[in-house]
Amino acid sequence: MRIGLIAMSGVRVRTKELAELGVTLPGFVNRGRVIASLPSLGLLTVAALTPPEVEVVYREIQDVRPEDALELFDLVAISSFTAQIDEAYALADRYRAAGVPVVLGGLHVTLMPDEAAAHADSIVVNGAEGAWPRLVEDFRKGCLKPRYEGLRAGVFRAPDYVVPRFDLLRGRPYNRITVQTSRGCPLHCEFCAASLRITSSFQQKPVELALEEIRVARGVTEHPFFELADDNTFLNKTWGKEFLRGLAPMGLSWFTETDISVADDDELLRLLAASGCRQILVGLESPTADGLAGIDPGDWKRRRCDQYLRAIEKIQSHGVTVNGCFILGLDSQTPEVFPQVRDFIQKSGLIEAQVTVLTPFPGTPLYARLAREGRLLQSRFWDRCTLFDVNFRPKNMSVEELESGMRWLFREVYNDAEYARRQRHYMELVKAGAGREDPRCGSRL
Repeated sequence: MRIGLIAMSGVRVRTKELAELGVTLPGFVNRGRVIASLPSLGLLTVAALTPPEVEVVYREIQDVRPEDALELFDLVAISSFTAQIDEAYALADRYRAAGVPVVLGGLHVTLMPDEAAAHADSIVVNGAEGAWPRLVEDFRKGCLKPRYEGLRAGVFRAPDYVVPRFDLLRGRPYNRITVQTSRGCPLHCEFCAASLRITSSFQQKPVELALEEIRVARGVTEHPFFELADDNTFLNKTWGKEFLRGLAPMGLSWFTETDISVADDDELLRLLAASGCRQILVGLESPTADGLAGIDPGDWKRRRCDQYLRAIEKIQSHGVTVNGCFILGLDSQTPEVFPQVRDFIQKSGLIEAQVTVLTPFPGTPLYARLAREGRLLQSRFWDRCTLFDVNFRPKNMSVEELESGMRWLFREVYNDAEYARRQRHYMELVKAGAGREDPRCGSRL
């Protein structure tokens, strides 16, 4: 028995002016390219959950043309981002027409199960843990069910936990290898379409399991740079410190996403730097507190906004850069937000900034609310879920003002001169911080 696992992860900006602009602006779509080139950790987990006597073949496809020949399998499992889900459906339809049963899974399928079921013999919602082994067994018996539900809790506990099949990546040219240490995030931001949508609560992997996965994964590439596939890695500071102490001797370089509260803990910041963390991505969302109203149910980010500047400086002074994320088109924003974001980036000294447009991904609370309010430009726009294409009517500006303001801001932020200025600021900050304390070991100089 031979199962094909196919990851489809290509993302293309659809708005013509933005696509053309991205060709000339350094950093405009850099983060998108990084994400699109990451291996599919979900399918590597599926491979590990497959009985050892069953052959699995891992494939990555960014663009599929109808004339491409199909690689035939006994069963095919396909996973994709929302932005390329229509291409995934087309490939699934071709396989089914050729007589090959298809399983669809992933976040989009979980959030839009009825839509996905029209293109598959079976779908898996939530994670693969607790579902995939049953699916394979049923398939071998000839009684494949149309839907399987994976676990929403306890995913990192035996017998459902497995180490992903990183060996399937051997020999492939990746700029980063992904490892997951947690799923979910208690902030529950309205717009978020990440792993919190497939969990019942925040799930933290035991430290030793996370470290062992990294040890296994580093063996498949000569120059590993790791990206932690988490929504909020250092929510638990006690767990984080234990993890970082275990990570430090490995001599790795790595990146993750977390929230601004890491700046509250000096010991954690010293351990971050000492462990080889090069950058953390933090969802700042807006440069003003008013812009953050209603982002998360408890207004946590709004209450932290006045600490942003001090926190960014503190984190970066330890030798860990901050990639600050901003969202354009939030309900409270007017056209004044564009110079506000530019000015904040300049003032804060952020070495990198990720500026995107508010995107109502299907199945999120944001999508449901904008649909109720009649503000979606169309009900189905999956290929435009790129984080750069506008798919809704903003509350306090027009679509045209949002698009033109975004282009203006990109020119202001993403250019060689501005990036060089931010780099100089960062180096000066690190140098000044080193005069007070060595960020690699925490000892006084």
